Amino acid sequence: MPADQTLQIRVGDAAVSAVYARPDTAFATLVVAHGAGAGMEHPFLRGFTNAMNDDGVATLRFNFPYREAGRRFPDRPPAAMATWREVMAVAAELSDGEPLWACGKSFGGRMASMAVAEGMPAAGLVYLGYPLHPPGKPEKLRDEHLYGLTVPMLFLQGAKDPFATRELLEGVVEKIGPAAELDWLPDAGHSFEVAGAKRSAEETGASLAGKVTAFLRAHGS
Repeated sequence: MPADQTLQIRVGDAAVSAVYARPDTAFATLVVAHGAGAGMEHPFLRGFTNAMNDDGVATLRFNFPYREAGRRFPDRPPAAMATWREVMAVAAELSDGEPLWACGKSFGGRMASMAVAEGMPAAGLVYLGYPLHPPGKPEKLRDEHLYGLTVPMLFLQGAKDPFATRELLEGVVEKIGPAAELDWLPDAGHSFEVAGAKRSAEETGASLAGKVTAFLRAHGS
């Protein structure tokens, strides 16, 4: 496993923490953002990125400014997207020219997709539980910006995720077209937890790496 490199990335007048890890022969770089309720050091993300490193993918995971400042509520989209752009620029500098992908858990993935919709370069997008709508409010869809995206997109979604009604998400992915792929994980919730399964958050995150690696390899350039 490659050694972690801790970074500070400037975003406006402040800085956010990030952790970069690069295997000897990386075929892609995956930039990974956390969800609304936990930062980049959550065991789920550590397990996921460590497993991606083992599969030959360099990773750069980072905090959004609100998390860095110890605030509870997520940044507004303009600030979150600005952070994405700065972090992706740093990832490009650290890379060796391999494809550079954007990935996020829930809120982090949604902000990545909005940044790409506004012109942020990325080889593709990986969503670890896309928050299509608030729980119990399927009428409040967060989908409009997705239909203009043409990069490859992988939606990994728990079948019991209250943030994405199955029929609605399947309709969104169908409307996006062939660029998008949807993979349901049976019995899994929003954080891919499975009731009754004795598995740590780190193990749960690591279990997703194989699907993501296969998608990156299939759509690499």
